[in-house]
Amino acid sequence: MAGAAEHRDSGSGSALQVVFEQLRSAYTLSLTLTSPLCLAVTALDRYLSLQHPSGESYSYDLTITDGQWRMKCQLADSLTRWVRTGSLRCGAGVLVSQLSLVHDETRLSHSYLRIDGIHSVVELPERFLSIKDVEKIPQWCQDYVTRSDGPLQLSRKYYLPLWINDDPYGSVWIPNNPPSDVVIDVSRITLVADLDAFFHSSRRPLPLLVRILHRSRIRYYGKPGQNIDFPFQVYCEVADQSGVMSMVVWNDLCPEWFNRLTVGSVLYLQQYSLKHSYQKRSRPQIRTLSLMTFHSIEICLNPRSPASVVTVIPPKSVQPQWGLPDVPYNFATRSEVDSMNSNQACDVIGLVTYVGRVERIRSKEKTGPEKFWAYRWVHAVDGTTDSPFILEIFSSSQPEIFNNICPMTYLVCTQMRVCQTGCSVYLTSSTETQLFITGCHKKQPYVNEPKVKAFIQWTKTLKDNVMLRRTAVGGHYCYPPAPPTFTPTTNSNMTNELSITAIAELKGELESLQYREHRRVAVQGYIAAVQYHTWPPQPELPHSEQQEGVSVQGVSDNGAAIPASTKDEMTLSQREMDSTSPDSDITVSPKRRRVQTGTRLHRQYFTRSKMQSNSAGIQVASTSHEEEEEQQWDEGDLESEESEGEDKHTSVRKSAVGKETDQTSQVPGVQQAAIHPTALWKSRVWPLVKQKVTDHFFCGRLDQESIPEKFHFDDREVLLHDLNLSPARWNPDLTSQTHTHTPVACTGYFMLTILGLNQTAAVDVLLVPVVSSDDPRAAGVPQTQHDNSLLSCISSGRLCVQPDSSCPTPGSLMSSTPQLESERVVCIVDLCLLGERRVEMICSKLYRTADICQPSSTQ
Repeated sequence: MAGAAEHRDSGSGSALQVVFEQLRSAYTLSLTLTSPLCLAVTALDRYLSLQHPSGESYSYDLTITDGQWRMKCQLADSLTRWVRTGSLRCGAGVLVSQLSLVHDETRLSHSYLRIDGIHSVVELPERFLSIKDVEKIPQWCQDYVTRSDGPLQLSRKYYLPLWINDDPYGSVWIPNNPPSDVVIDVSRITLVADLDAFFHSSRRPLPLLVRILHRSRIRYYGKPGQNIDFPFQVYCEVADQSGVMSMVVWNDLCPEWFNRLTVGSVLYLQQYSLKHSYQKRSRPQIRTLSLMTFHSIEICLNPRSPASVVTVIPPKSVQPQWGLPDVPYNFATRSEVDSMNSNQACDVIGLVTYVGRVERIRSKEKTGPEKFWAYRWVHAVDGTTDSPFILEIFSSSQPEIFNNICPMTYLVCTQMRVCQTGCSVYLTSSTETQLFITGCHKKQPYVNEPKVKAFIQWTKTLKDNVMLRRTAVGGHYCYPPAPPTFTPTTNSNMTNELSITAIAELKGELESLQYREHRRVAVQGYIAAVQYHTWPPQPELPHSEQQEGVSVQGVSDNGAAIPASTKDEMTLSQREMDSTSPDSDITVSPKRRRVQTGTRLHRQYFTRSKMQSNSAGIQVASTSHEEEEEQQWDEGDLESEESEGEDKHTSVRKSAVGKETDQTSQVPGVQQAAIHPTALWKSRVWPLVKQKVTDHFFCGRLDQESIPEKFHFDDREVLLHDLNLSPARWNPDLTSQTHTHTPVACTGYFMLTILGLNQTAAVDVLLVPVVSSDDPRAAGVPQTQHDNSLLSCISSGRLCVQPDSSCPTPGSLMSSTPQLESERVVCIVDLCLLGERRVEMICSKLYRTADICQPSSTQ
């Protein structure tokens, strides 16, 4: 055992240097620190594992700094869940408890550090806040520890993007520089229509001169143990005067050419090969081009055997006599989309009014490593109707555009597919979709399209300040709305229908969630309790001035405590873990704890729940009657705990009876949100059966990230940073900025306790009702009126505005609670791991008994 704490603040040397010297002198090449070393994470890089006997498909390198030196280290496979759940992130502090020195025995003089133990992830200490430019911190490269711009495992030649596989990432991807002047011989070229004759003969095909009409996103097909340096693939549709054919770019040529193979480019191809076309893939719809499309064979560009030669012709050198077709477009206005057929392709242009956060969904591919798709929801208007385009945009291998879509920009999306579901219509991107935003439109082939010109003329009539008031970003958003009736599926092959998940099985769903992963589940049961909370949360009043919430059916008006199982989430404070034991396993106390999350103070109670050192994350509470009695606490308890001082850290230790004690400290500058809801209701059965509930899942109070907010130009960079996935590089200047969160049309939310049919499991879900047309969720949803009863509000997800233009009060909503007694419901729950141990559990639809249909007995 060794320690480095005495060197950290003395100024006599680098803490990293001290630890490295101790590690180099250790006989076992492994070092366990008596006191964890706090380092700042400046970069996270991901690559495909060489082998994965542990089940991990990807490995991670992280760059850390002590403020004087920075060093790239490998993260042990047992710790990768810290990254996958978003807990270990760039710009955070990491308390490292164990390191080792790894030598590559197949190479000379190649060694690197590996982090084998992480105590916790913390907010950056003040000594790191003075860092302005990470690149100016010298990188440690001494003796036999190798500096590498690529993966530390040298058999991998590239990094993947941190969260998905289909974006170009890293220096191996050559940028799109303007092509140089070239001289080509067009006297001996062949036509696309003649390639079939070459394919069925032994002759090598002559050069081709073609234009790119469409380009797909990058496809990554790497697998652990695979011996291919760059397992990438890109499809293009190319054409000349004789027809259209697919062209496939393989492996090493993808990093070399992808960024330069833009739509509209003219290529001179030599030494390509031909093969049978792969039929089971998507293809763009080219209906406006009067050319024959050849599907039986495809053009292949390979890095070897033979090595294809690709030449991009500068636009000024393209000759009209070559007869190359123009890029075909099929622009549709918003007023035309409603009458289009489902799955029909179109191109759209609009002024962006809403941009959602980037989320991920898990790929359904059964083979290969784990894979995710990134997507976001966008609204855009074009002036032809009051309704916006509702766009589901997946990553198109254009990260510089996808990550910079923001309100008030002109957005062009090509090859979007129409989706008709009931009364709802939206557009979703395809494999061949290309995105363009303000700043990218110049010289694009579509600029002379009539509907594009008409849109530009319309925008000249707009006033920026008027349109800006209609903009919003972020928040929970899911479209299309669920159907009016629920019919569960018993066929696992039906991907568009939901099967019912037992509430107790939510534990597995929550524990397997990864960072920003969206997952939808359906649970059934009875509404056991309803709480209504105002938003934004109000600071707690002094004890003598507190206003008690509206209490209905069995909940007294004298301030009776809310059951602990329905209180708000609380995870172990990051700062409080500075002084905790570096043991790999930390048992979470059944006692109360507090943590600062954003600008709010949350609470959580955990029992029989254990955080693994590599799980970093999703805690599931299981409560019993006896434990709930321990968890009840009043205002006096809170005040006495908060008075213990600002500088104390949480101390966690395991006692002989399997429980833990802790001391908590007040977070300076944070006011606690009100403990009691504005209104609450409990069913008659809930007090009788809650002691039988062994699994009670809850996420706590509504997270600020779940509410859409107004867009302000001055906050553009900060807002985009928050909306996008956590970056792979730390930008100290950007992460130090803050902005004021201005919620859009949100006055409060419901917390629904759904009790399982067997009365042994329950889940608390949040429902944020739509109260205004300014809410992005109101777009594209029929605005049917209802009686503003509580059951109508939570089943429709919206409050109806009253004749005096006001919304019903919480008291009036709760007056209709008798309807909820014994009402069997099915609740559609959207799960999303927001990162940093914050789980979003939003009820997107609640079906009443009358809306639940029995599944058909025949498959």
